[in-house]
Amino acid sequence: MPQVIVLPHLELCPEGAVIDATPGKSVCETLLENGVEIEHACEKSCACTTCHVIVREGFKQLGHPNEIEEDLLDMAWGLEATSRLSCQAIIPAETEGAIVVEIPRYTINHAKEKH
Repeated sequence: MPQVIVLPHLELCPEGAVIDATPGKSVCETLLENGVEIEHACEKSCACTTCHVIVREGFKQLGHPNEIEEDLLDMAWGLEATSRLSCQAIIPAETEGAIVVEIPRYTINHAKEKH
């Protein structure tokens, strides 16, 4: 069974987490179903960047982001070469090792930040 490892995040997952993931589900769905309350302001419709994660291991296993995701990622806070929108990163059936993700400390969420 594929695993998603979440690196510690001060607010959302202080101890980090190791999650057995269901193939075919997104990283975002997997985190939410396992008590990691990652932001997802657009309700996982690929219309914002609040569910941005940095994939520290297993990036290539998640497939290629589509053009819409790539355009949105350009607006994400703390963008890195291995950034993905977790709502679009689908867990494959077969993985070579765990998928390790880091949730950035900040997001661009004007509603939450009261702008």
